[in-house]
Amino acid sequence: MSSSSFLFSNGVILHPSDAPSVSTFLESLPGAYTTTRTHNDASFFLFWARHLQRLANSARILFESKPEFLFESSKSSFSLPSLPVTSSSKWDSTVRSLVNDAISEVVPVALGEKRVGEELAVTTLVTGNLEKLNEIDCVGGDGFSALLDVHVHVQPYVLPALGVRVNGAHLAVVGRGREVAAAKYSDWVRLRKGLEKLRPPSVTELLLSNDGDQILEGSITNFFVVCRKDKSESKGNDLHDHGGAYSVEVQTAPIGDGGVLKGVIRQLVIEVCLSKGIPVREVAPSWAKNELWEEAFITSSLRVLQHVETVKVPSFWESLESKSCEEISWNEKRFKGGPGMITKIIQEEIMVRAHLEGLPLSKFI
Repeated sequence: MSSSSFLFSNGVILHPSDAPSVSTFLESLPGAYTTTRTHNDASFFLFWARHLQRLANSARILFESKPEFLFESSKSSFSLPSLPVTSSSKWDSTVRSLVNDAISEVVPVALGEKRVGEELAVTTLVTGNLEKLNEIDCVGGDGFSALLDVHVHVQPYVLPALGVRVNGAHLAVVGRGREVAAAKYSDWVRLRKGLEKLRPPSVTELLLSNDGDQILEGSITNFFVVCRKDKSESKGNDLHDHGGAYSVEVQTAPIGDGGVLKGVIRQLVIEVCLSKGIPVREVAPSWAKNELWEEAFITSSLRVLQHVETVKVPSFWESLESKSCEEISWNEKRFKGGPGMITKIIQEEIMVRAHLEGLPLSKFI
């Protein structure tokens, strides 16, 4: 019998017999969340500092622009009282302290049940507490941390073999971009379920687009293509070509309004490209130019980087949401072989940085 999930919530640790699955857990509460995992036989957390910063930033964005995605309420609509603006540094320090305290409670317990060969997948959710909010006089002061509740879900994770052809991703464009794309929030776990009816057989990840051409991101990943350079579009579009050493460029959709989530691994890919002299441009890959795509890959905090074997796009984008998968005809792009040269270079460098930026789990024991 394999080891199972643990959940730290409201000061109590739920053991495997009582802990829900991670998807059920996220669907049950609003809030900002992040997921990462351990590596090196659960000795280190992957990019822990980056995840905490992204988590704090997501919570702040929801607090300021979409509070119903952060606060749990029985009312269909609500408004927050007028509150002073809280600095990003205050959010960072508060979230870091609360999360680290919660991790210290549950991770040692999960480690004690971990089996050989397993890593730990850790999902941390920050929610807003409306009841506490009404009791706080000064959100910007010492009472700020009382606004927030932290929940931590831990479950075993077995690493897939990367770089093997059979472990490539199969993608399909099926839905529109997320609301408040700059933040990672739990309500998306429920909202993306509506896309499942359009998932073709054998497809492992669903992609988002607002027009059926410009591809934004995956439902749980960021999406990249390695594209032969289109000189007519390169000028003035954030292209870093380092003297033209490469005849290709890495493309991924930009963050911000109408864009995509600033994924932790997404940012690392950009940093690696800049350090290695690989041209990179923040522009949504265009399906109309898929003949220029040489490679593609997706990124996530669990799999880190996974090469893509196929991408499917509906032949007709209009009224897509009213159709079933069986009613849709698809155009397909198939990539040759396993991961390409650029994909391998980026993947290897990210894993080097994973060791350099890893946080020892011993700090929480």
